[in-house]
Amino acid sequence: MALSAQQIPRWLKLSGFITAAQLRARFQRPGRTLLHGCVAQPQLSSDNCFLQWGFKTYRTSSLWNSSQSTNSSRQEINSAQSTLLPSVNEESPKTQKTPNIDSELSLEGLDDLPALSPLQPVSEEEAIRIIADPPLPPSSFTLRDYVDHSETLQKLVLLGVDLSKIEKHPDAANLLLRLDFEKDIKQILLFLKDLGMEDNQLGTFLTKNYAIFSEDLENLKTRVAYLQSKNFSKADIAQMVRNAPFLLSFSVERLDNRLGFFQKELELSVKKTRDLIIRLPRLLTGSLEPVKENMKVYRLELGFKHNEIQHMVTKIPKMLTANKRKLTETFDYVHNVMRIPHHVIVRFPQVFNTRLFKIKERHLFLAYLGRAQYDPAKPNYISLDKLVSMPDEIFCEEMAKASVQDFEKFLKTL
Repeated sequence: MALSAQQIPRWLKLSGFITAAQLRARFQRPGRTLLHGCVAQPQLSSDNCFLQWGFKTYRTSSLWNSSQSTNSSRQEINSAQSTLLPSVNEESPKTQKTPNIDSELSLEGLDDLPALSPLQPVSEEEAIRIIADPPLPPSSFTLRDYVDHSETLQKLVLLGVDLSKIEKHPDAANLLLRLDFEKDIKQILLFLKDLGMEDNQLGTFLTKNYAIFSEDLENLKTRVAYLQSKNFSKADIAQMVRNAPFLLSFSVERLDNRLGFFQKELELSVKKTRDLIIRLPRLLTGSLEPVKENMKVYRLELGFKHNEIQHMVTKIPKMLTANKRKLTETFDYVHNVMRIPHHVIVRFPQVFNTRLFKIKERHLFLAYLGRAQYDPAKPNYISLDKLVSMPDEIFCEEMAKASVQDFEKFLKTL
């Protein structure tokens, strides 16, 4: 028989774990297992079984654990059995066996219970205990927001990579965020280590040439093999890569063209060309326009011969990439003011690698003391090399024959 809504006990209607349709469906099928351990037996009415099943459901979902609540619930059950749900077979309580609710209740019976709603109210104490990670920003102007979420960035920081410089290039920052350290970066690091780079050099190198992570490993090995075929030793290649981080990012064809250009333009031997590149590997990675421009300046404006240019650039390779204005101003002062001829300048090309104001200060001090004599054939000769390379103490003691205090006082008069 079916029960009306008024016949369902009040505690069962307040449980909230089953619907009215589920109650009817379960109650109208006596003889079937309703919950684990509760079967409608012949001596028990379907009403009693339904009552026991409803009581189990209530006991599972209830949050009251005190003995007072349990006793009051049992009293309501007994009252409901005697008044609302009379048994079909009037058997005595001694002969009627009631199953043990706590022992027979199983988690299998909770499968049909609805899941907790995400809109379920949360107490203030529970809300305080909730720990939520900050959301990952969809876009940012700095990589700092992603370091805590990216293992790749964390390990690059440990290697010494300066992310503040890389994040200035949005494409580079996006590249690093897409890379996997184990798959994309580790093999490049092992390659650089095998090449001869030290651990404390990796951070500086990767900060400048982060694009190496987008290079194919086989291409990198091919470029190293090409340099070795040109008799560059492994130590030479490691030094070149440290001083010119983008060297391995250029194809074999470009490297070959650059080597051929300097050998042909300067008319150097293979060995001298190789030594020139080892000392200034940026010649292979930088623009050729400054080199071509400076070669014209030395020949046409400064009046040096081709063999003199060869001698100077092999001793000071930076002369090939120096600023044109600096070259002309230095030469003008040394040659026209200090009266030093071409052949002496060729012997000491370091003068082009020295700040002009330093040359002026020392020359004026020597001229004030009457010791500005740069002719090797005359007494009290002042070497142009020592003039630009010695520290102030040695310059004053050996060349000017004066104290450093006197030199400093003279500089205040300029």
